[in-house]
Amino acid sequence: MLNLDRLRTLHAVARHGSVGAAADSLHVTTSAVSQQIAKLERETGQQLLAKYGRGVRLTDAGRLLADHAARILSQVELAQAELEAHRGQAVGELRLGAFPTAARGLFPAALATLRRAHPQLRVRLTEMEPDESVRSVVRGDIDLAVVLDWYNRPLPLPDGLAKAPLLDDPADVAMPADHALAHRRSVDLEDFADDEWISWPQGEFCHDWLMFTLRSKGIEPRIAHMAEEHHTQLAFIAAGLGLAVAPRLGRGPVPDGVSVVPVRHTMRRHVYAIWRADADRRPSIRAAVSALGAAGKDVEGS
Repeated sequence: MLNLDRLRTLHAVARHGSVGAAADSLHVTTSAVSQQIAKLERETGQQLLAKYGRGVRLTDAGRLLADHAARILSQVELAQAELEAHRGQAVGELRLGAFPTAARGLFPAALATLRRAHPQLRVRLTEMEPDESVRSVVRGDIDLAVVLDWYNRPLPLPDGLAKAPLLDDPADVAMPADHALAHRRSVDLEDFADDEWISWPQGEFCHDWLMFTLRSKGIEPRIAHMAEEHHTQLAFIAAGLGLAVAPRLGRGPVPDGVSVVPVRHTMRRHVYAIWRADADRRPSIRAAVSALGAAGKDVEGS
């Protein structure tokens, strides 16, 4: 009989394209992946991986079995969801991912609600950027993620995912308090054509959004610094080193020396939860979405 863990390993190699990437996704060593594949080859009596340059590729038999593995793992997920639904209780472990300001602005209240209402549910949260969250949900590394769209640029989502809106998060322009526009009631992005910006790191969804949005306004972005955390960006702004887009979710108190001014044509992030559609009936998923939705309403009402 084929071993489910070994099928999961083969599926990871097929999905990620290498033994090393599969090991990273499964949180094991490359040696452990190689051992699992070797055992699976002995079980099936067929070669599943072949050397290809410095890496490996799936043989015809490997691709055939990997396709079956994907369907089998999906069915296992569905069976687990239906068993949990049959029991009617949110129990077991629920693995969550969220971008940093959502983790700070939504999850303390949501996780406290889940702990009170579902004491047998073990929730584990990991901060990760939206692109990584989507990949992690698709791979099955996490069960649910909180991600975002910008008002003018949606986050690409693959098929097979369900989603639920949580809140709309306005974003302001944060600038040094002595900036010429710091005391305006509202601004346009075009007002800052000659300013230097502090951005998220290159390759992140929000960095790409900022480049796209400024260029759509006829502004060629002048990026002075890049910082992952909004609090770091605000510290740079307080030191007079540039300005940034500052969403309100999870922002907290603005440091001295920084002014935040609304944009006349409001910029918003649409924040929502995503999970695999075949896990839709799990009470733990529904409980988490409900708790996050309540936390989102509290944020919007504050």
